[in-house]
Amino acid sequence: MSFKPAEWPRKLRSQSWYGGNSRDTIYHRGWLKNQGYPHDLFDGRPVIGVLNTWSELTPCNGSHMKELAEKVKAGIWEAGGFPVEVPVFSASENTYRPTAMMFRNLAALAVEETIRGQPIDGCVLLVGCDKTTPSLMMGAASCDLPSIVVTGGPMLNGIYKNERIGSGTHLWKFSEDVKAGKMTQEEFLEAEQGMSRSTGTCNTMGTASTMASMAEALGMALSGNAAIPAVDSRRRVMAQLSGRRIVQMVKDDLKPSDIMTKAAFENAIRANGAIGGSTNAVVHLLAMAGRVGIDLSLDDWDRCGRDVSTIVNLMPSGKYLMEEFFYAGGLPVVLKRLGEGGQLNKDALTVSGETIWNEVKDVVNHNEDVILPVDKPLMEQGGIAVVRGNLAPKGAVLKPSAATPALLTHRGRAVVFEDIDDYKAKINDEDLDIDETCVMVMKNCGPKGYPGMAEVGNMGLPPKVLRKGITDMVRISDARMSGTAYGTVVLHTSPEAAAGGPLAVVQNGDFIELDVPNRRLHLDIPDDELAARLAAWAPAHEQATGGYAWLHQAHVEGADTGADLDFLKGCRGAPVGKDSH
Repeated sequence: MSFKPAEWPRKLRSQSWYGGNSRDTIYHRGWLKNQGYPHDLFDGRPVIGVLNTWSELTPCNGSHMKELAEKVKAGIWEAGGFPVEVPVFSASENTYRPTAMMFRNLAALAVEETIRGQPIDGCVLLVGCDKTTPSLMMGAASCDLPSIVVTGGPMLNGIYKNERIGSGTHLWKFSEDVKAGKMTQEEFLEAEQGMSRSTGTCNTMGTASTMASMAEALGMALSGNAAIPAVDSRRRVMAQLSGRRIVQMVKDDLKPSDIMTKAAFENAIRANGAIGGSTNAVVHLLAMAGRVGIDLSLDDWDRCGRDVSTIVNLMPSGKYLMEEFFYAGGLPVVLKRLGEGGQLNKDALTVSGETIWNEVKDVVNHNEDVILPVDKPLMEQGGIAVVRGNLAPKGAVLKPSAATPALLTHRGRAVVFEDIDDYKAKINDEDLDIDETCVMVMKNCGPKGYPGMAEVGNMGLPPKVLRKGITDMVRISDARMSGTAYGTVVLHTSPEAAAGGPLAVVQNGDFIELDVPNRRLHLDIPDDELAARLAAWAPAHEQATGGYAWLHQAHVEGADTGADLDFLKGCRGAPVGKDSH
């Protein structure tokens, strides 16, 4: 199939670099020919950027990403496009310090300017680990060029003593078992060998698998993309088909703003509830919506998610892993169930050019113990619960499907940790005044405070409580928590402590009331005392004085709006600027 300029309804963006025979055009085109490209490749066919987050320091985005890139490029060639692979910022959740979340916005900024400043007509976003998916989608949304998501896929099931073990989920569980004396350190090390036994992202419904599902539910990935294991040959087929599809998307000028509508975000929120998805999806979807210019809020999360049943029986909420989810039919089955229950905006457009309902209406569930019937859910009201009150005036979030039902309504005495270092210094002290009825509170771990909002909200319990056989307590912080984690954990408390929110003035011995059914989080002190404490508050942490850390702390917004940098919100498009040569 040959693409000539006359076949396209408009001049391609890349032609302002490569089209014609001026000195400047020859400058751009001639240099690229040193890669061995023949002249007719510059005849007006679309240049597709394959934005690859492969990195040997991002284990989830390992060597298989290079193989997927080759398959994507094969699909682009087949459809008459001109693929160029572009390495982009790759923030690994399990290696970056202080936290990968601090660099999500930097990655999005780098991706945005990579797209805007180079001769690209469309993008394939090759992503995997937690922050790579939202950061590339945010950058692409800011430029609004035709874009399609291809995720790297989850690892195979972890195995230990002939039982499934979930990456992350069992890390937290086994760590607590060691502290409780139920597991030896040697057994923990043996289990480590089976946790991550293939390339790919976490095999639980952690943040990586959640965000892959969110990309599909938003319509930004081909149907069925989210759950295919990284090592399955069908993952490579999906990559090649996506390469073919992006060429037609460029021809049709099908952009993120056409797909990432309010209706699409509502679909994603409901899908997150149905799959028992990560709380991290909240800050990422809010940030993505802000880039497209969609008015999305925590109220939308509560409104759309409150009546959604969790029907995917996966860790950390259930017992299976992503491998079984794929074999059962994956996210298309979940979306079909939502549609049948009147909880899907069926006309939302996808990157396929079809509506989301047309993509899923004929799929079949192959295992009803993995994707449960609607009348037999893991939890009647899954979703993400948004609680508010004098402790969280702008909201905080909790994942009911990962919580202990008896603790969803609880009043307890606060045991306060000023930050993560204070927590680490005190939690193993046998003299710590704490029992299972208390509420663990941690401050200064939000977007500004950590800085970056690390995944430390699922504070491990003190050993003396664990030894009683207790496995959960109410925990409250302005931090995040890994999507692989579990527990009655209140997160993203806004305003955060480092910004002078009420969390900053909680004291040991204060009583706190959590009432998830009524969406309430209350610090039980008189209003005038709370006002006096806030008036006397002063920041306890030094601010960064330079570099990206300073930029981040100076401009990051609260978790309640997505923790994006204030100057990056909104769709700025990808205009072709004046040639500097």
